[in-house]
Amino acid sequence: MRGDLPSREPALFARWDSEDLYAQIRRHSKGRPTFMLHDGPPYANGQIHLGHAVNKILKDVIVRSRTLAGFDAPYIPGWDCHGLPIEIAIEKKFGKVGDKLDAKAFRQKCREYAASQIDVQRTDFKRLGILGDWENRYATLDFKYEADEIRALAKVVENGHLDRGVKPVYWCFDCGSALAEAEIEYADKESPAIDVAYPARDPANIAEAFGVALPAGTEIAVPIWTTTPWTLPASLAVSLAGEVEYSLVEGPARNGSPRWLVVATKLAERALQRYGIESPVFLGQVPGERLRGMELLHPFYVDRVLPILIGDHVTDEDGTGAVHTAPGHGQEDFQVSQANGLVKQYSAAELNPVDGRGVYLPSTRPAGDFALAGQHIWKAQDGIIDALKTNGTLLAAAKLTHSYPNCWRHKKPVVFRATPQWFISMEKGGLRKDALAAIPGVHWYPAWGEQRITGMVEGRPDWTISRQRTWGVPIALFVHRETGEPHPDTVALMEKVAQRVEAEGVDVWYELDAAELLGDDAVHYEKITDILDVWFDSGVSHQCVIKARGYDLPVDLYLEGSDQHRGWFQSSLLTSVAIDKQAPYKQCLTHGFTVDEQGRKMSKSLGNGIEPQEIIKTLGTDILRLWVASADYSNEMSLSKEILKRTADAYRRIRNTARFLLGNLDGFDPAQHAVPAAEMVALDRYILQRSAEVQSKIEAAYANYDFSDVVQLLMNYCSVELGAMYLDVTKDRLYTLQENSPARRSAQTAMWHIAQAFVRWITPILAFTGDEMWQFLPGEKVDNVMFSTRHAALDAFMDGDTVNAAEFDALMAMREQVYKTLEPMRAAGEIGAALEAEIEISAPSDVREWLTPMQDELRFLFISGDVTLTAGQEKGLGVLARPTTKPKCIRCWHRQSDVGTHAAHPELCGRCVDNVDGAGETRRFF
Repeated sequence: MRGDLPSREPALFARWDSEDLYAQIRRHSKGRPTFMLHDGPPYANGQIHLGHAVNKILKDVIVRSRTLAGFDAPYIPGWDCHGLPIEIAIEKKFGKVGDKLDAKAFRQKCREYAASQIDVQRTDFKRLGILGDWENRYATLDFKYEADEIRALAKVVENGHLDRGVKPVYWCFDCGSALAEAEIEYADKESPAIDVAYPARDPANIAEAFGVALPAGTEIAVPIWTTTPWTLPASLAVSLAGEVEYSLVEGPARNGSPRWLVVATKLAERALQRYGIESPVFLGQVPGERLRGMELLHPFYVDRVLPILIGDHVTDEDGTGAVHTAPGHGQEDFQVSQANGLVKQYSAAELNPVDGRGVYLPSTRPAGDFALAGQHIWKAQDGIIDALKTNGTLLAAAKLTHSYPNCWRHKKPVVFRATPQWFISMEKGGLRKDALAAIPGVHWYPAWGEQRITGMVEGRPDWTISRQRTWGVPIALFVHRETGEPHPDTVALMEKVAQRVEAEGVDVWYELDAAELLGDDAVHYEKITDILDVWFDSGVSHQCVIKARGYDLPVDLYLEGSDQHRGWFQSSLLTSVAIDKQAPYKQCLTHGFTVDEQGRKMSKSLGNGIEPQEIIKTLGTDILRLWVASADYSNEMSLSKEILKRTADAYRRIRNTARFLLGNLDGFDPAQHAVPAAEMVALDRYILQRSAEVQSKIEAAYANYDFSDVVQLLMNYCSVELGAMYLDVTKDRLYTLQENSPARRSAQTAMWHIAQAFVRWITPILAFTGDEMWQFLPGEKVDNVMFSTRHAALDAFMDGDTVNAAEFDALMAMREQVYKTLEPMRAAGEIGAALEAEIEISAPSDVREWLTPMQDELRFLFISGDVTLTAGQEKGLGVLARPTTKPKCIRCWHRQSDVGTHAAHPELCGRCVDNVDGAGETRRFF
């Protein structure tokens, strides 16, 4: 009953492996409608953890359930292999490129490392019982995949979505590369929060805009508020909101001279309090639009003139209502500056004076007396603030803890840096519009997923797809040395490159002489050596795996963790829309993360982590699979040793039900012994009707991915329909009637149908137990449960003519009423088992009419002494019980008056004598 899963499962798995079970399932499923769940690739680095197990088990439950539902449901597992973590692993061992290895040798070491990690993870995934095409898995490092990725990029280029330019992108100093949105996570950071006054170049002009006269010697300034003082050397403008009202107010003096400030009216009092002014004096108000184009001076580069711009990103919710604008260090800053023709007026070093390590360029001018060149930006901030204080432009300074973007790998703050990059444009070619139009056509599980990804696509910037690293798929473009434009035959050239990559891998790109493809044109073009963002790698798997292997798009389902709306779900959506003008999936399902029973994230430091390998070793895979299916995976999934203990208890309930069914089918051959439905005992027809109803609900729950509902339905069925009623009632027929008695064979027929359905219900979740149970089922059958489909024979019992369900529901309620009547007697010690009590039921005439034919058999339903019927009230039932004085039959344990009246069997009741020596007992109802 315990199952001994840790020792049984490996033997079952070894058989699956030796028999190539997956390939056999494909042969048995050939010709059926296809259901394709596309596997999002885990990263090939390190042993699998509980999150991996949850993801893969959920996928396997779906693939198995769809297979048993009559679909051809292939599963092609995959791995994501390029990217920084593997690069770092190789750098730790061999140093950076050029130290001990050249770039080609370095890439080969990365490839070998990734392949070894795939082998480690594949072994663990298979031990989870995951059925898949493990020998033909996909990996983004495969030459064919890399080639198809270049082909996918060519289609993006052909459809007009690729862009190149100097734009601010997330940059990690530790990675030394641009990052994508999906590689950003947020954490609290303490930053200096400062208010800085930008003096007006012509204060009288601004005073005139407010309709006031400017006293001699009075300065006017526009204060900004920022938490990134390091960006001030790149400040090229100040942005206001066009429709927001701004006030001219008296501010603190500068070096003894009066100073007026321009502040958003709504924020003026709060800002002036920061500046030490408790009673502000308002001199005039104008909308921000009135100040457009007026000029300010940089707070420490006094020769730099900064225009006032009007930007949609500016609000009067916080700060001063004015935003210092550094187009090289902010996306919105860049957009408003570019729209006003500001970007092209400055050199690249002025737009972005910070190198890839986070250090100011040698050409960076000092802030007052503070030298910036060669300083790291985080260390330079105090010096910048001191320079502002010295020249009188610092109005206020404080510390602020706020949410700040971090690199998801290094857990360190990132910045925006304007660098030359390749982008997939969200606007060029209408990608944003088309992606938003595709989202509602997808069925999102849970439903809030639609709103979440819609918001992300609506607000996301252009997708930076270039990376300045070694290990990855190259952006295989030739660009003109002067114009920077891709070669006019780019799409055809990329196909030629892809053919070479398919044969030899990406190294051929770096070794390629451009003249081989471009001829005399080669002198005018240069190869791009940037690699593609890893989210593009995995994002085009719908092309490189699904379409490349001959399957149709869109696939039926993508399933990943709830963080993938900003990751793989989104990168797949954008690339699919860019290439095929459609979403790559019909349905998109997310699951939550694993936490302990107190809701805390599992971690080594807290000591609350539970590894899947530990669960498998101590309890078995099927216990882990049952926990995954039982949990509400749409939210965080709690796990602890106590939860696993409860899961093991639930497993034993299911296993014991299977054991009881199989044990009572011993000697039953359905071909010889099955009883036609019309000749079955009524209770058997009733339980099969109930089983058909349960089957319908379980199949619907599987189809809707409601696995916790499946488990609940299974547990209720085992405990209520079977355990608390049917299996208990039928023991008498199974154990006391003659072997070939029609009533006994009727019960076995019902149990055979139940077992046939039950094994299919549990197999998607309890993969090993379902296989084990299948081996013991009697009758002709295919070699493995996974070669079968649903047990359709149950459907015949859904017909209302099979049994009067209303009468049987009333009988079940009557049975409960009898037990409630007997319970006080048992508690008082008047009786032990219900067999020691005789029952009297008083009922209305219409109830007695249908009860009377079954009166003699009611004792078998109640598992009680004799039952008598009497006239009762017009409505309701009356139940009376009294201890019986009749002797006990030692064979069936029933109390009957005829025990002792048969000389040959003095300790048996009459029906047992008939079952032993006579023609045998007849049962119609129970």
